[in-house]
Amino acid sequence: MGSVHVRNLVQQVPEANLVAICDIRLEVAQKLADELGIERVVADYNELLQDESIEAVLIATSTDTHAFIMKDVANAGKHIFCEKPLALDLASIDDALAVVEKAGVKLQVGFNRRFDKSFQRVHKIVDSGEIGRPCILRITSRDPELPAMEFLRVSGGMFLDMTIHDFDMARFLLGDIEEVYAIGKILVSPELHEIGDVDTDVVTLKFANGAIGTIDNSRQAVYGYDQRLEVFCSNGIAMAANESEDTVIKGNPEGFHTSRIPHFFMNRYAPCYIEEIRQFIACVREDKPTPTTGEDGRLAVVLGHAAWRSVYENRPVKVSEFSPTNNGSID
Repeated sequence: MGSVHVRNLVQQVPEANLVAICDIRLEVAQKLADELGIERVVADYNELLQDESIEAVLIATSTDTHAFIMKDVANAGKHIFCEKPLALDLASIDDALAVVEKAGVKLQVGFNRRFDKSFQRVHKIVDSGEIGRPCILRITSRDPELPAMEFLRVSGGMFLDMTIHDFDMARFLLGDIEEVYAIGKILVSPELHEIGDVDTDVVTLKFANGAIGTIDNSRQAVYGYDQRLEVFCSNGIAMAANESEDTVIKGNPEGFHTSRIPHFFMNRYAPCYIEEIRQFIACVREDKPTPTTGEDGRLAVVLGHAAWRSVYENRPVKVSEFSPTNNGSID
């Protein structure tokens, strides 16, 4: 993700001036810098925090480093864009957010799907009230194949790595969630038994506004990267279907055939990664609130923990069980 953001900043976001990149694997960063004409490359991010000319820092490191880097960046007085999740445990998130608030810097969390043009259109339709009161939300989010086990071991599992995007999208569309009930199984990847993860799940949501919702996930959709959602309302429905490579439909004696859907999240959401950075830059330059906040990042992790607790304890879990004084993280 770091290289993706670097290329976007240099090639797609002229409003930004990327002055340096950092990676503990200095040779990796240097290769990218040489490719894109970036003059400054360091292995220790603290070198960059001492540079008063740098106004903002984008954090795309491993999840277990996000919280302490955020605190260092905030204490240096620089604005922050941080990839999701902010951390895997709520205590670390709360600690980091407190430092960010005290420093008075801006923070945007990398929930890129909020910037998808189709999902934003659904949000606008529902929020306008033109199709009545929201009643049912349905989100389908399925990966084409399992990520590397090396990554999965430290990812936080299905609900904190993959479903976290869907939790944020559910909140984006219908607001606060009060209760989560999740069922998770290993149906296609037996190796996940080793790390206690799941590859298939269905999550039921109860919203504060009375609506109900479902999320279904799979790590193995052999036909491609499946991303669909709909909001059924009292006077209509708003839906966003999968995007295909093109809109051509071919008919022959065997039936009708369409193009494939994207096979990789970077293809499906490529424009979103650019737009989220553009909006972050605009917020910094114009001193506006960021569209995805630290609280958005925290609540998505809360919902991930609630889902895991629901699976372990086979019961609906109230979000209130994860209050700031309790934190309620799963061991």
